[in-house]
Amino acid sequence: MTNPIERVQTGIRIEKRLLKVLKGLAEQLDMTLADLLEGMALHCFEGKQPFSQQTLLKIEQLKAVYDLDLTASDSHAMQETDVP
Repeated sequence: MTNPIERVQTGIRIEKRLLKVLKGLAEQLDMTLADLLEGMALHCFEGKQPFSQQTLLKIEQLKAVYDLDLTASDSHAMQETDVP
């Protein structure tokens, strides 16, 4: 039996290349972006790795395709540029 949940619609701002990698990964895993994000968060909250080695390799490929060079160490130092 699963726990009942209530989902809400939200609007978030996220780095463009990061979003492309996440959408690409969700597509590769045949799941929605929301399901991917929920799973990642729940794994991280428990200190668990959310991805297999094979999935991590796919992530590296997607990062190369979308020129995503950000790392975890960048997460608290990102500064948004003004977009016209």
